Amino acid sequence: MVEGDERVGAFWRELGLPGLIDVHTHFMPERVLAKVWAYFDAAGPLVGRAWPITYRFEEDGRLAVLRGFGVRAFTSMIYPHKPDMAQWLNGWAADFASRTPDCLRTATFFPEDGAAAYVRDELDGGARVFKAHVQVGGYDPTDALLDAVWGALAEAGVPVVIHCGSDPAPRKHTGPEPIGRLLARHPRLRLIIAHMGMPEYADFLDLAQRYPGVHLDTTMVFTDFSEQRAPFPRAERRRLTDLGDRVLFGSDFPNIPYGYAHALEALDRLELGEEWLRGVCYGNAARLFGV
Repeated sequence: MVEGDERVGAFWRELGLPGLIDVHTHFMPERVLAKVWAYFDAAGPLVGRAWPITYRFEEDGRLAVLRGFGVRAFTSMIYPHKPDMAQWLNGWAADFASRTPDCLRTATFFPEDGAAAYVRDELDGGARVFKAHVQVGGYDPTDALLDAVWGALAEAGVPVVIHCGSDPAPRKHTGPEPIGRLLARHPRLRLIIAHMGMPEYADFLDLAQRYPGVHLDTTMVFTDFSEQRAPFPRAERRRLTDLGDRVLFGSDFPNIPYGYAHALEALDRLELGEEWLRGVCYGNAARLFGV
């Protein structure tokens, strides 16, 4: 057990919740996860600083930890970094969800020939959330190869968790501008902006206020680790309450450099009220995913 883990259950019980819903957790093929952890261990260019993995356990151990925390539903955030990888990841994720009923079946895509067809297959197969990683994938989200993908996702109303902010390392297609162009083309998309768009928080809050399908996940935001380099502007806190029904708890478990409880306590110290916390930690995601 990591120090502070015992406080997680007390947190949600004191709010009168049945547990937590975490929209940003990573389960993926073991050999892929091993490479991800090796990249973090080496503080690769898209990490940029020491980043110890706190919950470095085998898959069964990670599941036991999440369930022990009282997490009632979670995701298996997968993402390709090159062509001809997404379908293989989707096959693994579909199998994982079939043997892990508390996981929201997750899928992904990449700008490549055939993407629209395999995304439609995933939707038909019951995918409940998609992951897009603009930073790692290094692609423009408005690439013409993805236009039919976004159209199908918008029509289906299936949410997409998208890492599009420029932290920890900006790339050509990160930041709010490409997402603004995407939403202008597909305004009904249900995008969940990972990490609240860190560090371009205000710009992504603007997009959320403009487009009712845009949500924001709290992954790593407000924690001591992130506040050191990309602090959330105090002047923007009021907008978190204005958008309170579209803010969702995410953790990045297991790839976090601190204990799980700290992510929750970082939300609590914003002092935005228990009603806001109940929505963020459970109610908003329960409504969005029909949990």
